[in-house]
Amino acid sequence: MPPKQQSKAELAKKQKMVEDKTFGLKNKNKSKNVQKYVHSLKQNVQPVPDPSKLAAKKKEEEKAKEKELNELFKVAVSQPKVPVETMEDWDQETLEKAVESKVNEYKQNKPTDIVCKYFLEAVEKKQYGWFWVCPNGGKDCHYRHALPPGYVLKSQMKALLEEES
Repeated sequence: MPPKQQSKAELAKKQKMVEDKTFGLKNKNKSKNVQKYVHSLKQNVQPVPDPSKLAAKKKEEEKAKEKELNELFKVAVSQPKVPVETMEDWDQETLEKAVESKVNEYKQNKPTDIVCKYFLEAVEKKQYGWFWVCPNGGKDCHYRHALPPGYVLKSQMKALLEEES
């Protein structure tokens, strides 16, 4: 059975008794001996809480806090496990399917097969790279940003002509 809670009237009565016993003590906030006396009076009047109950209460609070943190930071959606597969393991059919899916996705965004003149210019001048942005609207450019198969750059063409001659 849990111990009975003290009523407010009893607590007020005990507090009044402590004040009465310490009334008239000079320097009760400064002198060490008087502070010890006041402290002992308070201990005699007010019961000392049970340390095992305090420890149990603290553990419950920690568990509740940990549970709340777990609820807040839990993974919203777990990603399905996909077997690790590299492109070296692909056969020609799988590769063609992947390319076709990318082409269909690309064609939804780029309705034309015409190569962007800004893209060609950037490739010729060797400016095309990771941070290059098309001046014709960036991602909204309607032209292709890929070289057609078999395309030879002008700089490569000059090198081929010099080799032949």
